Amino acid sequence: MKILSLIFPYKNYSVSMSVLVLVLRLLFGGLMLWHGVSKIENFEELVVGFPNPLGLGHRLSLCLVIFAEVFCSVAVIVGAFFRLALLPLIFSMCVAMFIVHNGQSFAAKELAVIFLVIFVVLIFVGAGRFSLDNIIAARLYKERTAIATAMVDEAIAHRQQGSEPQADGEPHQ
Repeated sequence: MKILSLIFPYKNYSVSMSVLVLVLRLLFGGLMLWHGVSKIENFEELVVGFPNPLGLGHRLSLCLVIFAEVFCSVAVIVGAFFRLALLPLIFSMCVAMFIVHNGQSFAAKELAVIFLVIFVVLIFVGAGRFSLDNIIAARLYKERTAIATAMVDEAIAHRQQGSEPQADGEPHQ
């Protein structure tokens, strides 16, 4: 239950903040998805010269970037496993910015910087009210609250039973 609370933290978002986060998710998740889909469409041409900054091979590097840009972007767009989905995207933007485009002009790094900043902000803000994560988190929160309330009620009932006098006037032991 604690792991689920870390993955799906419950937060009461305002409507205006949730709309802003939704717009950012749709816009930047959609843009990143577009980058990933274009890499799938041009896979055979890209795989030969794709950067291999971590020494994993051109094909695996391209596949990992496609995973981040397609699957993780879809998760960001719908707000599912939001913070987990942002991690590969943040990692890939850091690799692009600090390794692939290292030593190049800021113009070459600019897009990676923009995506990185937005994704880092989103990881701290969360997915917002209009997300699958928030639906799951709200249900988990209600379940945890119901369990805690039941435990408190049971403890109160047990305490009251223990201190009520018996028929002979003596309290229960």
